[in-house]
Amino acid sequence: MSWVEPAGVLVVQHAPHEGPYAIGTALAAAGLPVRVCRTWAGDPVPESPTGLAALVVMGGPTAAYEDFAGRSAELALLRSALEAEVPVLGVCLGAQLLAMAAGGAARPGGGQQIGWEEVRTTSAAPADPLFVEVPERLRVLHWHGDPVDLPAGATVLASCDRYRAQAFRIGASAWGLRFHLEADKAAVDAFAAAFPDEAATAPDLRESAPAELAALAPHRDSVFERFAALVASRATATTTRAFFTPRAANWEERFAADGPRYAAAVARMELRPGQRVLDVGCGSGRALPALRTEVGDEGVVLGADLTPAMLTAAAEKGRTGLLLADACRLPLPARSLDGVFSAGLVDHVPDPEAALREWARVTALGGVLLLFHPSGRAERAARHGRPLDPADLLAEENLRPALDATGWDMTCYEDAGHHFLARAVRRTG
Repeated sequence: MSWVEPAGVLVVQHAPHEGPYAIGTALAAAGLPVRVCRTWAGDPVPESPTGLAALVVMGGPTAAYEDFAGRSAELALLRSALEAEVPVLGVCLGAQLLAMAAGGAARPGGGQQIGWEEVRTTSAAPADPLFVEVPERLRVLHWHGDPVDLPAGATVLASCDRYRAQAFRIGASAWGLRFHLEADKAAVDAFAAAFPDEAATAPDLRESAPAELAALAPHRDSVFERFAALVASRATATTTRAFFTPRAANWEERFAADGPRYAAAVARMELRPGQRVLDVGCGSGRALPALRTEVGDEGVVLGADLTPAMLTAAAEKGRTGLLLADACRLPLPARSLDGVFSAGLVDHVPDPEAALREWARVTALGGVLLLFHPSGRAERAARHGRPLDPADLLAEENLRPALDATGWDMTCYEDAGHHFLARAVRRTG
């Protein structure tokens, strides 16, 4: 479900010379729009990751444990991104902030590590989505100090004798890099010009850069190309989760008055005791009690949603049979259901016909599909200040052929003032 159009990747940049470099090149090559938040120039840090396909937080001249403009906002944004499973890449200072946002710590000590030095990948690297083909030993550009204490459950991907956590992953989609894997020639020149005293501690820094970068480039580029591909492949799911995660706890309370409408819609499915039914895109599970009433204790009621926080909210209300799943790739056998209920979902998925076809796949011949919304099309359009769109999938002249092409026969269509309802039956012939 894509309720917010992806706004691309947000890059938080703390200093003019600390740009994304090779990261930006990979994101652009993948067709991902990039927006830079220049905190050094006073750009405000967004309050939430809503609309973001990914978040990249770059390095800077301060430490994560020091106070600097935007620090609290960045930590809050990172926490929200982690909760909503938005892909994150933190570099140098960004890696420190990522670790802190996840419950770890950054602390002074150890001294600066500057120049071209080797890191060693760990046994976890070959199974990592980004580090899968990185060699066991890799020379990279270091320009950092201060140890990082990783949170519980973090996976170390690369290390060296001086600092253990050189690269790490938190959860399934957040990575921290202490070293500057993004470096290209422009980056080396910019760093050396910005910090000449520090650059002087590595006398061959610029002279050796061409050879070092030539050896590094294939591995650098492959890591960031994989990150960009991961971001692009998950963009719709990411923006959906980012939108719903902060709203999940209060979602049902916001629409409590819709409960009777949901129950009335479920009754129109004409389910029987003992049948098996799925609420796809169930959210907090508002329809699940009504579905249970229809099929009885001997029936099976499932609720599938893409956002873990929504399923958590449903579970807290005592609702069971919950699946974390993509509406277009359900983890169910063919013809295993007698009915599918879907409220406000089909016109928000990236490929509605693929969704309708998938729902047909898991529905037995003669089974029922009910598409519902507690507001009619005209009411919703007016609420958003726009006219009815003739290309709207839910317009009868568009929905009927879409259902027919995906294995459904529409038996009822109602676009009323205070609800939308379309009922279809899985074609038997």
